Amino acid sequence: MTRPLCLFTGQWADLPLAELAQKAKSFAYDGFELACWGDHFDVRACVEDARYAAARWELLQDHGLLAFAISSHLVGQAVCDPIDERHRGILPERVWGDGDPDGVRRRAADEMALTARAARRFFDAAPPAVKEVLAVTGRTVVNGFTGSSIWHMAYAFPPPAPGQIEAGFADFARRWRPILDACAAARVHFALEVHPTEIAFDVASAGRALAAVKEHPSFGFNFDPSHFGYQGVDELLFLRTFGARVWNTHVKDAWWSDARTPAGVFGGHCDFGQDGRHWDFRSPGRGRIDFEAIIRQLNHIGYQGPLTVEWEDPMMDREDGAREAAEFVRRLDFRLSRQAFDAAFSR
Repeated sequence: MTRPLCLFTGQWADLPLAELAQKAKSFAYDGFELACWGDHFDVRACVEDARYAAARWELLQDHGLLAFAISSHLVGQAVCDPIDERHRGILPERVWGDGDPDGVRRRAADEMALTARAARRFFDAAPPAVKEVLAVTGRTVVNGFTGSSIWHMAYAFPPPAPGQIEAGFADFARRWRPILDACAAARVHFALEVHPTEIAFDVASAGRALAAVKEHPSFGFNFDPSHFGYQGVDELLFLRTFGARVWNTHVKDAWWSDARTPAGVFGGHCDFGQDGRHWDFRSPGRGRIDFEAIIRQLNHIGYQGPLTVEWEDPMMDREDGAREAAEFVRRLDFRLSRQAFDAAFSR
């Protein structure tokens, strides 16, 4: 079979899950990657309420939908970040607390460990169709961000002092290894979305992050090609390099200019969608990402998990875009051949 077609609910968290489920079914999605914000997936409720997981599955199945991953991007961001007032807007009050940076980071790490337990409980209650996919992929996935204590040094002056970058990767390892151990205890795999502002944002930094946690068996990657092209990073090389650690895939497009622009790669402090930007996100199929090549490379590495539309296009209505994206991915994906194309020529 082709891979499950999912919609990431993070950009739709202003809608109740029941309302979004009705829309997603009408758009022809198979299921969701559930965000741990809005009312879509409540980590604490899933751990503390024996009925919560079953009730979530009932809601999804009432709309003919499934779920194949949990997303904790927002809390994960706070584990390693230098904390400031921006984080208050994305974190639950129980994680923000009094806003003391060290306390926020500790509480965020505790919440990520709890998320692993919640994911285990949720997917243990999954219907057979989900368990069949998880059995094929061999893992239960929590996607997310890690934050980074050194992202602000990516283009830095004064330049980093000797050892500062290494110390940033060591800080990441120190804060995340206990979370990854909790993931292992829960039989859950954490997939970092490789992305600017995270400890890993390209092929080189992803390799350093993996080495920093000593290739922990519960640490891998969520592949989102939209974050590579405008940086000048080869997304197919990423898949070739880390194929065995690619545990989830987002389908999101990006456009970038070959000409000089008023706001360059760093964005010029311009909003997404503003005229004159060097790059912007696009609805799948409307940017410059070569998804045909990506599907073929996913087949080469044996990826059999979901293809999840993370819909972002600042100039397009999201319902029109999500519907069109589902059609695009349906046409794009195909089953791998089980025989040579010229096998019929042999006697």
